[in-house]
Amino acid sequence: MNWQDKAHLRIPGPTPIPLRIQQAMAQPMIGHRGQATSQLLQECATSLRALFGTMSTPLILTGSGTSALEAAVINTVQPGEEAIVVVTGAFGDRFAKIVKRYGITLHRLDIPWGESCSPEQLTSFVQAHPRAKAVFLTYCETSTAVLNPINELARVVREHSDALVVVDGVSCLGAVPCLMDEWHVDIMVTGSQKALMLPPGLAMVAVSDRAWAVIEQQTQPPFYLDLLAYKKSMEQASTPYTPAVSLLYGLKEALLMLEEEGWENVFARHQRLKRMTRTGIRALGLPLFTNDQDASPTVTAIDGRQVAWETEALRKHMSQMKVTIAGGQQHLKGQIARIGHMGFCDELDILTVLSVLEMALVKLGVSIELGSSVKAAQEVMLDV
Repeated sequence: MNWQDKAHLRIPGPTPIPLRIQQAMAQPMIGHRGQATSQLLQECATSLRALFGTMSTPLILTGSGTSALEAAVINTVQPGEEAIVVVTGAFGDRFAKIVKRYGITLHRLDIPWGESCSPEQLTSFVQAHPRAKAVFLTYCETSTAVLNPINELARVVREHSDALVVVDGVSCLGAVPCLMDEWHVDIMVTGSQKALMLPPGLAMVAVSDRAWAVIEQQTQPPFYLDLLAYKKSMEQASTPYTPAVSLLYGLKEALLMLEEEGWENVFARHQRLKRMTRTGIRALGLPLFTNDQDASPTVTAIDGRQVAWETEALRKHMSQMKVTIAGGQQHLKGQIARIGHMGFCDELDILTVLSVLEMALVKLGVSIELGSSVKAAQEVMLDV
């Protein structure tokens, strides 16, 4: 028997794909310039408005989330201009690398990894760099399990600057509220393989009227990542280049599933999964990498720097029991262990992960009481 089919993927992306979405993507191929694909694009774009919290029509790119990050940079800021990037982890650092690669003057606000950026920190930095054309932020910093207060940070930028507010929402949209128009965010991007429960390969971008006015002034627009080309094509219910048709079928089904659950229920479920995970880990006496205020509802990090055992050994033991969790990135490699709990994930999945975590700790020789984390999480689940 192929027991690999029973494996539990609990990394912060790619995430497990529901059977219903798999079946939707298995439909026969259709012509990418035909009426069926045009209708599919229109249905997806309409449903995406609720995901982003916008009245504008989101764009759908065939590419990873990084393609959307790059598109957000090169369509809004030109070489020689200035930009601010808030770095709270590896993906803020990726934004900074893209900015630097294209000859844009980078002003980098580094926040200690494991902490969110506060409005006060951003206020002084924005005031110190009044010529910045855009401020790039990360909503959920996957590498550190931190959720940044995007609403408050966007307000700071608007109060103290004319810069565009550009946000990476790849690892949390579909799990947390996003009110792009109300928060005055100019560009919000996300990807398919996180809370949207799809394979990698789609990137979605929502753009404000204010941002379009800037994009239209670009003197040397990119080719494949030209957002104006996607906008013009979307107005005709098409794409400028070949779309990932099967993934569009999956996206339509994923958004339908989220709508059926109800957005408020989706957000509440992710908060509950976060509380169960963090409470269970604390019951084992393990340190968490982020505080409760900054913690993301989509991923939780165990701080391996404060324990006697190796996080990579923990991951190996858990993998042998068919549960896969993630390690750290960059200088946190081998220092933390991350548990993803977004998308196609429910309370029973968390109980499974915690149970296997306990057994892996026992194999490492750590003295714990078996069942203690599961019991603590069950109490959260039962709200007792």
